[in-house]
Amino acid sequence: MDIFIQQIINGLVLGSIYALVALGYTMVYGIMGLINFAHGEVVMIGAMVALSVVKALAASGLPVFAVILIALAAAALVCMAIGFSVERIAYRPLRRAHKLAPLITAIGISIILQHTAMLVWGRNYHAFPPILPASAHEIFGATITSLQVAIVLIAGLMMAGLMVLINHTRFGRAMRATSENPQIAQLMGVDINKIISATFVIGSALAAVAGLMVSANYSIAHYYMGFMLGLKAFTAAVLGGIGNIAGAVLGGILLGLIEALGAGYIGDLTGGFLGSHYQDIFAFFVLIGVLIFRPSGLIGERVSERA
Repeated sequence: MDIFIQQIINGLVLGSIYALVALGYTMVYGIMGLINFAHGEVVMIGAMVALSVVKALAASGLPVFAVILIALAAAALVCMAIGFSVERIAYRPLRRAHKLAPLITAIGISIILQHTAMLVWGRNYHAFPPILPASAHEIFGATITSLQVAIVLIAGLMMAGLMVLINHTRFGRAMRATSENPQIAQLMGVDINKIISATFVIGSALAAVAGLMVSANYSIAHYYMGFMLGLKAFTAAVLGGIGNIAGAVLGGILLGLIEALGAGYIGDLTGGFLGSHYQDIFAFFVLIGVLIFRPSGLIGERVSERA
């Protein structure tokens, strides 16, 4: 039982990160009908910027909490600037183009961001310094660290805040109106350009937080780390129902649990053949299954069909 609880804890931590990244995918799709495949690289840049700031302030004598806040603020500002610039320069001119054009552009932006990060930070893996005390708490025989508790709590608060923003504010109503019908929303006085830009900015800020979380959790950062994380977060968004905010959260948590339980139990049944070294395949098994049996996801789309 303690192994099961440990895998559930690991899955919740991993799923919280996936959910934050998946929200960026699902918000952009809900507003524009676009799969922003460059979103994983925004997460990576957030992680690398946060790492640079943490290392720069390591010997400053500032409290750990202050270092984390400064690193997070710097990462968020850089990622928000990237998200705004990408939408304004790359995606806005292609809104009325064939849907294949923005898709190819997104892949191109992903490659540009990835190689720019490689030029800035190099090809090597970078060790992420411990930012919280390495204290562990025992829960029914399983252990959870202070960092993992912080990841789950912060991710939960941010996801709840986003739900409140979208469902209970004037800005959220404007987002939902733009998602439903941009032309009519514009006739009703909604500045859809500002709404779309704000959507990219919010998604990029969440990506920065997720980047700091994943780097701190695994104690490592790398210029290529956003590729696989982005694919998994996209899988989570599809699993829950892409275009659906609650679906992205549900899909992220479920995918994290599936990966953790799959690597823990199926790995043991196969003698380690499908263990932690092959845990990535579980995400893509899930993606294939969802696309075959329930393409709309577990909750289903709540946005108008863009195809």
